Amino acid sequence: MSTKSLKIKVSPVIGSVSARYIAPANAKCIFTLAHGAGAGMDHSFMETLSNALSAVGIATLRFNFPFAENKKGRPDSPVVAHATIEAAIKKAQELNPGLPLFASGKSFGGRMSSQYLSERPESPAKGIIFYGFPLHAAGKPSIDRAGHLKALKIPMLFLQGSKDTLATWDLIENVCKSLRKATLVKFEGADHSFKAGKTDVMSLLVDATNKWVDKMLRK
Repeated sequence: MSTKSLKIKVSPVIGSVSARYIAPANAKCIFTLAHGAGAGMDHSFMETLSNALSAVGIATLRFNFPFAENKKGRPDSPVVAHATIEAAIKKAQELNPGLPLFASGKSFGGRMSSQYLSERPESPAKGIIFYGFPLHAAGKPSIDRAGHLKALKIPMLFLQGSKDTLATWDLIENVCKSLRKATLVKFEGADHSFKAGKTDVMSLLVDATNKWVDKMLRK
């Protein structure tokens, strides 16, 4: 496994963001891995996930959004977030042009990635993995944030905790049923942070991710 720290130039106006590339010796694919609204790319969940994915042959390029890079509390606007995701996808292709590419993200990072991809069917991304899709604000059940998902033409993997307060189970289940290319995996007892008592949810997340990716790569 190799690890490389780098900078990604987003645009002259937005500037650059930090990134970390982790790759096993014989990677089968690469993920862009976008963080959530509450923490940057070096949050323990993001780091542990990257290392665990590497152990099953998946390279990751995780990166900061500008708000995290500049230590601002408020998440970036979609325009800024989308530009950052676009730059990360281009960088991932540069780092390993021969590898199949998937987009992925935790919460906000996944939603911004899917918004970006829904408007760009020409993207090289072969699929997208959501580590907890934030369907609605806590205590305000709604499916308004799911509207753009119908425009996605690529396979989608939703990894969701049954006790996620940002995605009431019956709502996220119905959303996924309405999407022809969506796969939904339930993690019993897990919250939005994928904590579920003493259960090792991370290993379950990686196992589900790996099985789905292998299936996509066989197509």
